[in-house]
Amino acid sequence: MPIRLAERASSAYSYPLLIKQLLHTPLATAPEQEIVYRNVGRYTYLTLRARIARLAGALASVGVEPGTTVAVMDWDSHRYLECFFAIPMMGAVLQTVNVRLTAEQIAYTLRHAGAKAILVHRDFMALLAGLREQLPELKVVIRIDDSPAAVEHPSWAEHEYEALLNSSSDEFDFCDFDENAIATTFYTTGTTGDPKGVCFSHRQIVLHTLAVMSASASAAYGQSFRHGDVYMPLTPMFHVHAWGNPYVATVLGVKQVYPGRYAADELLDWRAREGVTFSHCVPTVLQMLLNAAAIRKCDLRGWKLCIGGSALPVGLAHQALEVGIDVYAGYGMSETGPVLAISRLLDPPGSVPLREEIERRCSAGLPIPLVDLRLVDANGNEVPKGGRSSGEIVVRAPWATASYVGNAQASEQLWRGGFLHTQDVARIDEAGYLQITDRLKDVIKTGGEWISSLQLENLISTHPAVAEVAVIGVPDTQWGERPLALVVPRPEARERLTVEQIRAHITAAVAAGHIARFAVPDRVIFVDALAHTSVGKLNKRLLREQYARSGNAA
Repeated sequence: MPIRLAERASSAYSYPLLIKQLLHTPLATAPEQEIVYRNVGRYTYLTLRARIARLAGALASVGVEPGTTVAVMDWDSHRYLECFFAIPMMGAVLQTVNVRLTAEQIAYTLRHAGAKAILVHRDFMALLAGLREQLPELKVVIRIDDSPAAVEHPSWAEHEYEALLNSSSDEFDFCDFDENAIATTFYTTGTTGDPKGVCFSHRQIVLHTLAVMSASASAAYGQSFRHGDVYMPLTPMFHVHAWGNPYVATVLGVKQVYPGRYAADELLDWRAREGVTFSHCVPTVLQMLLNAAAIRKCDLRGWKLCIGGSALPVGLAHQALEVGIDVYAGYGMSETGPVLAISRLLDPPGSVPLREEIERRCSAGLPIPLVDLRLVDANGNEVPKGGRSSGEIVVRAPWATASYVGNAQASEQLWRGGFLHTQDVARIDEAGYLQITDRLKDVIKTGGEWISSLQLENLISTHPAVAEVAVIGVPDTQWGERPLALVVPRPEARERLTVEQIRAHITAAVAAGHIARFAVPDRVIFVDALAHTSVGKLNKRLLREQYARSGNAA
């Protein structure tokens, strides 16, 4: 039997893994470091700690207690950072509301989570006003505004964020409690059915923070987030804690820049003005930034960008590298809090061919510490690593959600066999990099063979005139399904790009042995834009619905 720890001294501190413990290091090592919010203001980590206490006191004064769910609807701001800490630190539950959902879905998530208080930015007040009758449990509304004194407000939103903080003390007794207590709740953005609720404990968030920080800081050749960096999130803070990076940034004690609502030109201005060196975003935001930077002739060298949410296309990565961005991918899902793997180069730059380096940057990467990641076949048998065999990614990690809130059936399906099933199909190459080939639901099944939509998207994305591409399967009477390529041309190439050029580009890959001939799309359609989910992923379900009748069309 394992040897038990020696008897604990009666005065020894058990040290529960609570979110409040993440503040010790930055307050000791970087108390005067800056946190910046647009042109509204900037303050130090010492002020952050005081405002966290004031927010907790303010919430307690309006009836928030341990276990109360407090929802937040705000753009990326210093206030959101304060909520990341104050709400769970006082024992309440932080619900980060996805403001890009439909009004009906937002109302559903608030009801389902049982939110009794909400902090809401003025931009969403009208939306909330239309939902009030559907939210009988919501008792407290706290207004957020950058210029609160000049804004009229409805009677049911009598409280204002800064006024409440100003009336509170810099001191609040953040007592210890069970580290397994729920800290946050978030709702996934599935393309079918109601959003599913996932929750994370203090212990899970602390361990996730330490593991992501360890993996990000240990990279030898770039692709890192470490002391000396300047951080600006480009992933909404409502989306799984902005992938956990605000917690990492705070522990590191780095300068943090919060841009509010995203606008490409403003983001580039903030990046240049504040010296931002590390950000993270989905591929569509990266493309938006590259387009704006090309028009403005911005210098983007020295910017590290971690891409997640959906696969990083090879062509897009090449564009970013050409302008000096250290671009690389990460992998995870809402249910895993979210990070499971981060791509980083294990060999010095230039030691492998550029094509291979870009493939590694675009891969799902290498598992971060404490992640047990495996590939399994349809029968649950583990697939060998280091070859061409593919399987579904299944994982165990101490921060993976234990269940969907109030959905036992979906929870059992998620965790069947004792591993969390991601529904992503992948292989692990000889160097250990996780190479995702598709989502189970997005694999194109044609004539008994499987075609990877991601592989085709990567290939088409490398054409210099392509801005974005989605490949979907559409019904076919002979083969069951056939691939259809939907291509958004780059603005400067919109008038001259032809279907024949795209087909020639794909055919060249067939001749080189990169893809099989049966995988060549029968049709290529140029579109102005592609459908995306609320967090920027390609909405392939909607695209399949839109183009379902086009399978055998001429």
